Amino acid sequence: MTSAPAIGFEYRASRLFLCLLIGMALLAMLAVICCGLPWWAKCLLLMVTLAAVVRAIRHAVAGQVTAVGWTAAGDWSLRMSGGADALAMLGSFRVLGSFVLLRLVLPDRRSVSLLLAPDNSDADTRRRLRMRLAAIKPDEALPRL
Repeated sequence: MTSAPAIGFEYRASRLFLCLLIGMALLAMLAVICCGLPWWAKCLLLMVTLAAVVRAIRHAVAGQVTAVGWTAAGDWSLRMSGGADALAMLGSFRVLGSFVLLRLVLPDRRSVSLLLAPDNSDADTRRRLRMRLAAIKPDEALPRL
């Protein structure tokens, strides 16, 4: 096979993920309301749950990454929200149906997780990513960090 072309795409948070996150939070809050704890403990748990959800939504929406590139040589480059470029290594990946989850590791050992779903990326980009990720051989294991 000839070398695969570079893949580049813009990235934004998945609205589907945010809707699922809110749905799970509502179910968790309903479970707290229906449990047998005293009212003050329920109020405390509801506030903690709400704070956790707000924090998760802010983290997802404020995303650090605005664009991603994967060169034919296998190098990853990220365009950060401030306009700076950063190099990254593929830490791990999962393909779940039409969803692609990437964990990229920056040089300072921080990791960035990217969820590519039907609502935040086009089908062709996800298909090309799945094909290139499938070509990674098990003996060429991803670096252990």
